[in-house]
Amino acid sequence: MTRDDTGYPRRKTQLAGDESLLWNWAQNETIGQRAAVTAPASEAELQAIVARTSGKIRVMGSKMSSGRMLKLMAPGDVLLDLSQLAGLIAIDDDSATFAAGTPLHEVYEVLSAVGRMLPSSPGVIASQTLAGALATGTHGQGLAQSTIADEALRIRMVLADGSVAEFDRDHPSFNAVQLGLGTLGVVTQVTLRTQPSRIYTCFKNAVSADSLGEDLTDWNQNFALSKAWWFPNENQVHVWSAREANEEETARYHANGDELIAFENTSDAMNETIDQTLEHMRSDTQILDENGKPFRTVTRFKDFSDVTGDIYQVFCRGIATPQINVEIGIPLARAAKVIEKIKHWHRETQPHMHYPIILRCTGPSTSWLSPSAGADTCFFGFVVYYAEDGSLSEEGVNFLIAVEKLLAEEGGRPHWGKYFDASLYDWAALYPQWAAFKAVRDTLDPQHKFSNAFTAELFS
Repeated sequence: MTRDDTGYPRRKTQLAGDESLLWNWAQNETIGQRAAVTAPASEAELQAIVARTSGKIRVMGSKMSSGRMLKLMAPGDVLLDLSQLAGLIAIDDDSATFAAGTPLHEVYEVLSAVGRMLPSSPGVIASQTLAGALATGTHGQGLAQSTIADEALRIRMVLADGSVAEFDRDHPSFNAVQLGLGTLGVVTQVTLRTQPSRIYTCFKNAVSADSLGEDLTDWNQNFALSKAWWFPNENQVHVWSAREANEEETARYHANGDELIAFENTSDAMNETIDQTLEHMRSDTQILDENGKPFRTVTRFKDFSDVTGDIYQVFCRGIATPQINVEIGIPLARAAKVIEKIKHWHRETQPHMHYPIILRCTGPSTSWLSPSAGADTCFFGFVVYYAEDGSLSEEGVNFLIAVEKLLAEEGGRPHWGKYFDASLYDWAALYPQWAAFKAVRDTLDPQHKFSNAFTAELFS
């Protein structure tokens, strides 16, 4: 269980020792010195910090991205903590403006309280900040929507010289600013499109993976929202497909105090598969707590039932667990072919896996650097959890390396906030607006003040 390199770094399980270092959320990489952190209390204070800083500047958000996205390199660099720039700023009939440091769960809670929701499906983990979600392309599931950034109507930023600029959907640089990887400026406010809250009934099933390529398209075309977990070892798929709730289901939901309702049609169809998966996870992670977070992420598939609730209650159910997460977007039109390639490769190699392949599809994004830019996209997600001692299963890591290479060869685009091997990708070929994005970057930040080693190499 040894693999310790810059691609998939070992996790630090105990941080006692040098208290001067700041670690990312997963505790697998330092991102700078604690002394480099500054937390402006207002946009004006932020402007002054940015204007006087001669070194590099990074915004650390909730620190949930891979460490390379945040890492500072030299004395004089600044890490910005925007936690004081959070909360609702304004709301009207069809939009809401939030400060950039607002956690997604707060965005969802504020909107739900007034009977509103985002048209986009939520990301799985809601502790990330709003600006961080935009910067990395956070998305949910459903072909009628795309990333959270695609619901932005206006984005306000502090630029490298300390000035403030606003970008609306008519601005020629808006599609660069939507997903800027933190390289264009410091986002301070985001105005998001909203719509009346909807209640959904989500149907959960366990099916054979024999026709997964065809079924995946059907689920996404026939339901408003769909998500699937593919267990290749058992040739089984656990799928969630949701439509808007009917009048009876909606009435039951409201009668239950607007709390999630689980139907009585409990199914044990996945129990044997989940027990086998748990055995793999226990062997790989050596975690002694039977109720540990990694185990809870799969035990929820046992004795499952259909549910009715709002979009956040149904789909924003992720459990934040230190892990290596690789997610690659493939045009939906090619997803069936890729699924067959993975099946063939799996039969030939019998790779070791301790978590299913996650399949989520979205509609096209208007962000120039979104993995779903310009096309319906299927995201293939792969997870390896850290062991109790902070190491990673060697077999699990080998699986991630091989499967990413397979998807990269098929034109896959990696999720920016997760782990990927940048050497596998020809960025200019994958993103038609790559040069245009670089031109916007050079205009807004001519000295590349918001760069770091990772983004400098990315755009070299």
